[in-house]
Order: sequence, then structure tokens, then C-alpha cells
Amino acid sequence: MNRLRGFLGSYHPIVHTLILGTVMARAASSMSLPFLAIYLAKHTSMSAVMIGVVIGMGALAGTVGGFIGGNLSDRFGRRIIMLAALFGWAVVFVGFSIVKLPVLFMMLNMLNGLCRSFYEPVSQALMADLTEPAKRLSVFSMRYMAINVGVAVGPLLGAFFATMDGALPFLLTGIVYFIYAVTLYVLLIVFGIKQIEGEKKQPVTFVSALWVIQRDVTFRYYILGGIIGAIGYSQVMVTLSQYLEQNFTEGVKMFAVLMSVNAIVVIAMQIPLTRISDKYSPLVAIIIGNLMFALGDIGFAFSHSLVPMIISMAIFTLGEILNYPAANMLIDKLAPEHMRGTYFGAQTLTNVGHFMGPWVGGFLLVAYGGTTLYLVIAFVTLAGSLFYWKGANNLQALPKNRSKKEVF
Repeated sequence: MNRLRGFLGSYHPIVHTLILGTVMARAASSMSLPFLAIYLAKHTSMSAVMIGVVIGMGALAGTVGGFIGGNLSDRFGRRIIMLAALFGWAVVFVGFSIVKLPVLFMMLNMLNGLCRSFYEPVSQALMADLTEPAKRLSVFSMRYMAINVGVAVGPLLGAFFATMDGALPFLLTGIVYFIYAVTLYVLLIVFGIKQIEGEKKQPVTFVSALWVIQRDVTFRYYILGGIIGAIGYSQVMVTLSQYLEQNFTEGVKMFAVLMSVNAIVVIAMQIPLTRISDKYSPLVAIIIGNLMFALGDIGFAFSHSLVPMIISMAIFTLGEILNYPAANMLIDKLAPEHMRGTYFGAQTLTNVGHFMGPWVGGFLLVAYGGTTLYLVIAFVTLAGSLFYWKGANNLQALPKNRSKKEVF
């Protein structure tokens, strides 16, 4: 009990609320979004190509929206942007359960992408605002584990509710987001979030934000490293299912097992790996994480049965655990206090890698096969570490109030 009190007292109540809300929100969205393509195929007259366009538009909108949302949060406050995104999400998912026209689905999914790109960087920036620097890596790691807890539970619930009514998971997701938004609204008022928002040192405009990001050489290298990482990551989250389906008798079931392994390893290993990585710099964690990604990809290239695939996925997931919280820490250390939201928002430009990845992976898979695909991606992922290293070596291009000690 004392340990629990100590844990709760170590972080601001809003941070705990955001982490718990992340579990609920990700469980709700993963209860519905993975089934969106199936739902559209069964309940509309859309072709497979049109369904792909509808789903892809959400990611396209999110790529641009992250920068805009983060910047708006620096100008107008975290509270307004986060709550607008959460209430917008409620509208999106209730809308999914009601509308039938393809154009309406497309508009709703674009709004879904915008809401995600607004909420994610702003919530990360707020967590950083409310947490002392020494504890921020632990907060980002807990947030990442919360995401995976939600993703592990959501699809099972979605499959269960979908057997009752295809639209039910979407309606329930909308209700969960509405409850989360109202709860967060009340708590933000109770804990005086306006005082925290009032501590910004100077106003930020879109022009000044673009100027800073253009000027920040280190940040640009980090973004390039993130894009390459996203290209590699998408080969497991997207292309792997196609590879398994084409080359294994029960490929779809194997992919489902591997996704469960991914979530279980994250939940089991997040805390111990975070304690270890706390002793080292975020840059070291990213480089080791990319090495684990590459080893996992090499395992996928040469695995011909389920057990080696599971081992490869477990190794790959260790890289995921090390890489993503550390990448958030690098951005947090790099961003000026008054532009943290802008930097986290601009970090969503790494989603370009999630666009390019499936295209590159699909081409390599068809032209050269899965072994070549994953060997090439392993090499590309390792090369991405060079951009992070190069960025760290360009710290002299940054303002004098940022030292090398902050990154190394």
C-alpha cells in the first residue's frame, strides 16, 4: 500500500489520468478501427480500392495535423486542443456507426486522423509539462505500455461486440471517448491547468515555428531517423501479414499470434527495460533499439515455422520498447519550453515513413520475396541510427542553452 501511495504521489494526478485514459481510449479505438475495412466491405458498396483510400486518408490527415495541433497547443493551451480532439473523436466513432455514404466515411476518417494527430503530441507535451525532467522517461514509458495494454484488449472486445452488431464497437468507442473527455475536462479545471498553461514565456506563431524547425538541424536529423524507423516498423505491422499469408498454411492465425506476442512482451518487459535504459542516454537506447529491430527482421527473413517467428517478434518488440520512449525523450530535451507542443507535433512527420513503408515493402515482397525484404529492411533500420547520431553531433547548431549533456 505504501508503495502504491508512493507511486501515485510521484506524478501529477493529471499524468495518471492521461495514462489511464490512454488505456481506455486505445482499447476503445482498437476495438473498432481494426475492423473498419471489414465493416465497410460488409455495410457499404465501396470497392477494395475505395476502402483503402478511405482508411489511408486518416493517416494522410494525421501527418499534417500533428504539426498544426502541437503548434496550436503552444499558442492556445494544451487543454483546449486535447478536449477538442477527444470530443471530436466521440463524434467520429458515433458517426462511423451511423453514416453509409463513402464520402462521409472519408470525411470522418480524416477527422479521426486529425484528432489523433492533435491529441497524441499535445498529451505528451502536457505530461512533460507536469513532470520533472528526471522522471519524464518513466512517464513516456508508462504511456507506451498503456497504449499496448489497450491494444492487447481492444481487438478481442471488438470481435465479441461485432458478433452482436457490426456498428456496436464504433458506437461504444464514441461513448468511451465522450466519457474520457468529460472526465478530463473536470480534472483539468480542478487542478488548475490554466496556471500551468500561463507559464509560456512568449507567444508562438506558425511562421516562427516553421523558422525554428527549419533552423534546428538536430531536430531535422531526428525526424529523418524517425521516418526510416517507421519504414522498418511498418514491415512488421503491415507487410508481415501478407508475407505470412502467402508463404504459410495458416498465415493469418500466425500473424494474430505474433501480434499477441508483441503486446505481451511490451506489457511484461516495459518496466524492467525502462529501469535499465534510465541509466543510459536516450541516444544509446535508440541505437540499441534499432539493433533489436534489425535482429528481429533478420529472424523474420530466415524463419520457416511459428516458434522462430515468435522469437523474432519478441526480439523486435524489445527494440520497440527501447526506441519509442527514448525518441520522445530526445524531442523533449531538444524542445524549448514554450515550443514543446510544436516539436512533439512536428514529430508526427515521421508518419511519412508509415506511408512509404507499405509501398516499399510490397514492392520488395513481390519482386524479391520475404527473405530479401527483411534483410534489406534490417540494413535500412540500422542506417537510421546514423541520423540520430548525426543529429546529436550537430548540437552546436542549436541555441547555447542546450548542452551536449542533455542528449548524451
